[in-house]
Amino acid sequence: MKLSVSLTQSKLKDFLLNVALIRPVFIWGAPGIGKSSLVEQFAYELGMECVSLLGSQLAPEDVIGVPQIVDGCSKFFPPRMIVRNEPYVLFLDELNGCSHEIQKTFYSLITDLRVGEYHLPKGSIVIGAGNRAQDSAIVKPMSSALINRMIHVELTVSTTDWLKWAYAHNIHPFITEYIAQRPDHLWSKPPKTEETFSTPRSWHMLSDAMQGYGENISDADIEALSVGTLTVAHAIQFRAFIRQLRNKYILADIISGKERWPDKPEDRDILYFLAQSFRAHLMKNLPREKENSGQKDKELIFAAKACIKDLAAITFEIAQMVVAGDDGESLPGYFMAEIVRDLPRLVQKSQKNG
Repeated sequence: MKLSVSLTQSKLKDFLLNVALIRPVFIWGAPGIGKSSLVEQFAYELGMECVSLLGSQLAPEDVIGVPQIVDGCSKFFPPRMIVRNEPYVLFLDELNGCSHEIQKTFYSLITDLRVGEYHLPKGSIVIGAGNRAQDSAIVKPMSSALINRMIHVELTVSTTDWLKWAYAHNIHPFITEYIAQRPDHLWSKPPKTEETFSTPRSWHMLSDAMQGYGENISDADIEALSVGTLTVAHAIQFRAFIRQLRNKYILADIISGKERWPDKPEDRDILYFLAQSFRAHLMKNLPREKENSGQKDKELIFAAKACIKDLAAITFEIAQMVVAGDDGESLPGYFMAEIVRDLPRLVQKSQKNG
């Protein structure tokens, strides 16, 4: 399912508080972006237990129970994990990962909070969740009858929300500092092939593994861990970021002229990361129209041109990457015009390659 509106974690939590208490909700979203943890946090804040059923691993008897003969009649006894004395949040995770036969067992549970003759305690809440077909996850089409029994919403990644959560949950400071500088690396689209890819969950796993090593974690250990959890390009830049921290290269000092770009061959990965961060900084902080430029903006424009010129003297290719990029976005037109005037060869080559 593809919805035209998606919500961040903080907005989805408000949505659940207003909707899930009245009607069952189904949360769509890519793998690893925090659907399960959000529902668990929602239940915790309500003071309710959260019981999770993993749809992709269920058999029909795991929901409706098994029959027994009582007073000459067969009666189904639901499983112990569903039967509770107090109201609770029943979380049907990966609901669209189970077969249609199993999906049918959820109809009365979702609509009437009932399994056979057993009714969930009054006040119980049912929330479903699942991945999307476009994310290369194991999903099966949901029947129209099941879709029509729930209110659907899509969860999207928010760097701001994730960083708030990360600071409160002791995520490794290297990771929070990196994501604060490169928010576009928090999540990447799942690949079609068997490759690692970056998600809030994979960054969390990387944090746990790094903290397991302690303060003396080596560059080789970081390389092994990051390659095993992140998108390859993100892993390379994350390692360069840590080397940058350890070598005390600070982008703000380079922009201000206090420090120079690292120019040693062995620091090329650090240089590449700094240049990527420099481009991201310009994309974020340069005003889109020159008429809106204040004094700080003018100082940044002047400093940026000087930085690009110095970078081109070290490596023309990386300087070209700052100007042209490969992200489909363009620096402001007036800035590019000034680069054309001051560094025409750099822009001409960028345009030729484009």
